[in-house]
Amino acid sequence: MKILVLTGSPHHKGTTAYLADKFCEGAVEAGHEVHRVNTAKIDVKPCLGCDYCRRNDGECVYSDDMQKIIPYLLEADGIAFVSPLYYFGITAQIKRVIDRFYAVNSKLRSKAKKTFLISAGSDEEAWAMESIKLHFRTMCRYLNWQPSGELLVLGAATREDVEGSIYSQEAKVLGMEAFYK
Repeated sequence: MKILVLTGSPHHKGTTAYLADKFCEGAVEAGHEVHRVNTAKIDVKPCLGCDYCRRNDGECVYSDDMQKIIPYLLEADGIAFVSPLYYFGITAQIKRVIDRFYAVNSKLRSKAKKTFLISAGSDEEAWAMESIKLHFRTMCRYLNWQPSGELLVLGAATREDVEGSIYSQEAKVLGMEAFYK
């Protein structure tokens, strides 16, 4: 199976980068093909809602790095969204990419995909993750995708908070069992 992993942290050695590493490690060990994109390190312009793509067979008015992501997005059997919790939601970096799904909505909605959410934040109260979960689940519902696993880590401000923790193993298992549920 093909898995696209979209990470949204500007910190390549942060908590979610580490958890993404573990998810990818588990997925590869299980024999899956993984393509990972760090959305904080690419040039993707925000969607303008101009509908140029609707008049031009999914081609966006922008010529940027989203053109490299779309083939993986369309071919993927599963997509993992990995984002630190920034002000109770996903990061702007990953949100730019999600907003640009608009150009290929009909194609994305026509193929069922398994989806995964991995997030970590320094907040310690469970309610802090409510809006990121709701956004993820609503997006999946709209796209006809199947939410297949969530790993939401509270009290994780630094990489050291997740290294060697139960969350490290849970991220790896989520990757390994991605298509067995």
